[in-house]
Amino acid sequence: MTHTEETTKEAVSTFEGLISILEDGKLGYTNAAEHVESPAIKTDFLEYARQRALFIVELQDEINRLGKSTDTSGGGPLGALHRTWIDIKSSFTGGDTEAIINACITGEEAAIEKYKAALEKEELDSNQISIVSKQLNSIQNTLTLIKAKKLS
Repeated sequence: MTHTEETTKEAVSTFEGLISILEDGKLGYTNAAEHVESPAIKTDFLEYARQRALFIVELQDEINRLGKSTDTSGGGPLGALHRTWIDIKSSFTGGDTEAIINACITGEEAAIEKYKAALEKEELDSNQISIVSKQLNSIQNTLTLIKAKKLS
């Protein structure tokens, strides 16, 4: 697909939306890691935060490749609400691991929905679809791992 000015603008907007939810996830996982007592879960959450940071760089590279600037950061309003919810939940529950895991599940489900919506749009080229699909697959795997922690 050859990017026109319009499809480039749409692709950049899509990537910025994904970056926003990835920023939210990165901050959410960092925050969650600070509130859980289990060293193993803390390590996993920090790894998920690092993974989100790598995904952000990957999408920023795509925006730059399209000739646009990537000077935005900080996560979106949905993520801000999600982080606040983790803050409130952990302060009331004293860092209750199950409550924190439930909040992470909610965040991952929101990210998956945003990724699926991005893939349904028509403005991404095959390379970009491949990147977004790979990241979506990884997020879905993370959700599966987090749900397994809840059961253990």
